[in-house]
Amino acid sequence: MKEAKVYVNGRLLGFHPDPKKLVEEFRKRRRSGQIPYTVSITYYENTNEVYIYTDAGRLSRPLIVVKNGKPLLTKTHLKMLKEGKLTWEQLVKQGVIEYLDPEEEENAYIATSEEELTPEHTHLEIHPAVVLGFGVNLIPWPEKNLTTRLLHGSKMGDQGLGLYASNFRIRTDTMSYVLYYPQKPLVKTKVFKYAHLDHRPYGQNIVVAVMPLEGYNMTDAIIMNKDSIERALYRAVFFRTYEAVERRYPGGQKDRFEIPDENVSGYLGEETYHALGEDGIAIPETYVRGGDALVGRTSPPRFLEDVAHFGIMEEKRRENSVLVRPDEEGYVDTVMITSDENGSKLIKIKLRQEKIPEIGDKFAARMGQKGVIGMIVPQEDMPFSPNGITPDLVFNSHAFISRMTVSFVLEALGAKAAALEGWDEVDATMGEGMEPEEFEKVLRAHGFRKTGKELLYDGKTGEEIEADIFMGPIYYMRLKHLVSQKYQARARGPVQILTRQPTEGRSREGGIRFGEMERDTLIGHGAAMTLYERLVEESDKTKILVCEVCGNIGIDDAIRKKRYCPVCGSTKVHEVEVSYAFKLLLDELKSLGIYPKLILKDKA
Repeated sequence: MKEAKVYVNGRLLGFHPDPKKLVEEFRKRRRSGQIPYTVSITYYENTNEVYIYTDAGRLSRPLIVVKNGKPLLTKTHLKMLKEGKLTWEQLVKQGVIEYLDPEEEENAYIATSEEELTPEHTHLEIHPAVVLGFGVNLIPWPEKNLTTRLLHGSKMGDQGLGLYASNFRIRTDTMSYVLYYPQKPLVKTKVFKYAHLDHRPYGQNIVVAVMPLEGYNMTDAIIMNKDSIERALYRAVFFRTYEAVERRYPGGQKDRFEIPDENVSGYLGEETYHALGEDGIAIPETYVRGGDALVGRTSPPRFLEDVAHFGIMEEKRRENSVLVRPDEEGYVDTVMITSDENGSKLIKIKLRQEKIPEIGDKFAARMGQKGVIGMIVPQEDMPFSPNGITPDLVFNSHAFISRMTVSFVLEALGAKAAALEGWDEVDATMGEGMEPEEFEKVLRAHGFRKTGKELLYDGKTGEEIEADIFMGPIYYMRLKHLVSQKYQARARGPVQILTRQPTEGRSREGGIRFGEMERDTLIGHGAAMTLYERLVEESDKTKILVCEVCGNIGIDDAIRKKRYCPVCGSTKVHEVEVSYAFKLLLDELKSLGIYPKLILKDKA
């Protein structure tokens, strides 16, 4: 047999005559603790190569070692673990548990359950759920859904509003959301319990009807019950923390917290400072809007002052207050006064704003079925069951066809059975969750159909809806993507100093960017005048003087009341309307030593 190449972290280290024996001996020593458990070894027979990896950052997961078809983890081990006489680290050192990285899994034959074990198996899964990550394990019956939906669901799980910390009142997070009435789900996995999410849940159990309704829940939109919202369903509070420091400057000067005086340079007007107390700090529970001052602050001038009348040096301070963001409003919740690491006075102010669900807010079920509110309908216009049950949310049935989120249907059945029977919870852990047959028995016993479908009446006409509607409780999350913090609109507003074009971004009171691709669309439609309006008229239109003789930009000398060309001296200069960005381009070309020439012609 040819000697096998041995690589360590991708570099060829040498050759070995018996690679199988090398790997066997290596693993024996690793299991006895002589070699660190994080080191992996793999032998590829087809290429006759051994790979050893010791580098950091590799993903590895624990598995139970199997010998002769029997797991090394025994009931004695489990008993000692429960009694605290044995630790996880000791199990790893004893070689009962082994960490494998993706490379070494190539040499492993892993069984998912003890019943499957054969003498050929090398390892056993601790639990089927360990195959998946933490986020996916919070989804009920994850094995019944498509992988893409599981990824969506796990990503949205940490965006759900809930009780993120019990001490949120005294924390100073930059931004935070708290749901008023978070609930623990009726259907949940064991991981939910182990992660203590019962104490800090991130959603609410609501009655969901699956049906299209007058087109307001087309594609992924959802319809919400107005009365449910008025009963505080998914109502949340948003906190934003503002900071202000009394900075010290060279020369002994420093900032001052105070209500700025009218003589201060850049004074913003009396209305701006309405929320401030005598010390220049906002009074708690005062309502403030965008642009209002939260901390009145004045700073020393940037440059030394001129001598004023009678030869007295007069300090002209400048306005430097902390203002509420232009797109925010709310109540001053908490004011904290402390000092920073330099000993300067530091003020932190928390602004509180109530967030009531509105059209455009985003919601999602745990299995990745997300949507925004398309319409909020009064309860009397919503469909209702013979028992008088009105859904809190109407979800479009067309969203199932391609997504195939079976666990959505199972959760509705399980939660319905739990609500009727008074179960505390329904186990939906991967590989060992409750079976649908158990829910069917409960539903039948309480006079419901085993499918979860119900007869509903139209709220507007009172007539029976011809189709049977699937309805049941689902754990829905309100996500942090609120329309009130995303919508953008602008007519007039600030412009950039350099280009004279409107600012970009919501925080700078800007509009939405009309980019190259949007421009191409208008060109393709032949809408030249619309393009001109967007990119010139509504943007950075300016008038420049152009010399008829040499094509250079002219000068308008207002003092001498003369218009002329600075290059050739000609007075034959004409006003031309251009984009200011174009004028800027000409200036930049000149700075590079390039002579741009504009040739004028009369309009036809």
